[in-house]
Amino acid sequence: MKYNSLVDLLDEFHRAHVLVLGDVMLDRFVYGVVERISPEAPIPVMSVQNVSDMPGGAANVARNVAALGAQCTLIGVVGDDGSAADLQQQLASTPSIAVQLIADASRPTTVKTRYVAERQQMLRADRESSEPVAAAVAAEVLVAFRQALPHVQVVVLSDYAKGLLTDDLTQQVITLARQSGKPVIVDPKTRLFSKYRGATVLTPNRHELQIACGAECITDMQVVNGAHQILDAGICDAMVVTRSADGMSVIRKDTTTAHLHTAAREVFDVSGAGDTVLAVLSLGLAIGGELIDVARIANAAAGIVVGKPGTAVVSTGEIIASINEPVPAGSTEKIFTLQRVMQQVQSWRDRGLKVAFTNGCFDLLHPGHISLLEQARATADKLIVGLNADLSVRRLKGTGRPVQSEISRATVLSSLKTVDAVVIFSEDTPLELIKSLQPDVLVKGADYTVDTVVGADIVQSYGGRVVLAELVAGQSTTNTINRMNQS
Repeated sequence: MKYNSLVDLLDEFHRAHVLVLGDVMLDRFVYGVVERISPEAPIPVMSVQNVSDMPGGAANVARNVAALGAQCTLIGVVGDDGSAADLQQQLASTPSIAVQLIADASRPTTVKTRYVAERQQMLRADRESSEPVAAAVAAEVLVAFRQALPHVQVVVLSDYAKGLLTDDLTQQVITLARQSGKPVIVDPKTRLFSKYRGATVLTPNRHELQIACGAECITDMQVVNGAHQILDAGICDAMVVTRSADGMSVIRKDTTTAHLHTAAREVFDVSGAGDTVLAVLSLGLAIGGELIDVARIANAAAGIVVGKPGTAVVSTGEIIASINEPVPAGSTEKIFTLQRVMQQVQSWRDRGLKVAFTNGCFDLLHPGHISLLEQARATADKLIVGLNADLSVRRLKGTGRPVQSEISRATVLSSLKTVDAVVIFSEDTPLELIKSLQPDVLVKGADYTVDTVVGADIVQSYGGRVVLAELVAGQSTTNTINRMNQS
């Protein structure tokens, strides 16, 4: 399918349903400070300040799919232990992911614990088993895969070489998927790519490709030559080779090649960047996008996620703000990432301008929304709107919402003269946005009280104002949807 722009392609991501099968794990980040060396050995002593758990491996691919507004079915194997419960709890907070984790008491849940001080990773400790899963467990996985396959558009195999994707199981699921007309995207971690024969796309990093083809893959030409060894062997139809700071290369059997370079940016943490690429590629192919176009979006997404701490995800709004491509209604300059809008706010303040902030889902824009935005804009020189991402809306409103994707909602909002900037956020509340932006005025509807407005105490602490806007009677998105359903 041909899309007119990358933004059009992104706007369709929410229609996709992806099946992710692979090695799930728990990524644990232990943050602290180091101020001395141990008297027992020449090693640093970390004073632990915070511990954060995140879904990792195949589970992080699923989380990235959900963060981009789509549905995901996740199938994996865990141990019968506390870490499995922790992972289940992490995934339970994302309603867009249907989780099917099969417990195997003979193996531990994979946990990667990273110790980080002053933004520097000092040590990683892994608890795992790489032994192939037992035949009975593989049979359970295959049953779950067969049941899920008819309901999805694309299959992702996230192979971290932890024993789930055995040669036999991998070939069975690839065969089943291709017989059903579903593309298969594989993130390979084994030395021999032959186990993935029949896949649609392989996404190795440069090092993995070098091992598989037995030759150096540094320059563009070396990467192309290495990829064609795999393609000529009939293992897959195309390859997307991630090349760290050099971006990525797309190589197809028909000799179509594209080298996509990444814009220079600060790298905070590369953990899970490959999972983000895999998620974007799967969504793009699920809705019929051209591989090179989809890879351009994936490249932009990877550039964003490495600038975040931990195993992070990106939103479609962040991607739009980074690819600098026109959005319908000429509103591209109004959709911002948090980092960019903070720079814009500083520029406004340097000119002596006051900034107001309001937030919401803004699904099916109605007169009540317009009134709120007009009142908010009247309180200051500039108005920033925090917009709940699709994933956030689903958590707050249920699986039937939003009616419109976050890109569509952001596009409509940014076409209004009253709105000067739109920032899409994935959390349930805009608290972090408010902390970062420190607006002069915080505006919410009069159905709140000042005490119940999220961030009101923060704004008031530095002398800002909280304004409660008058409501338009009878206007709400829920009422509108109910009337539509009754008609």
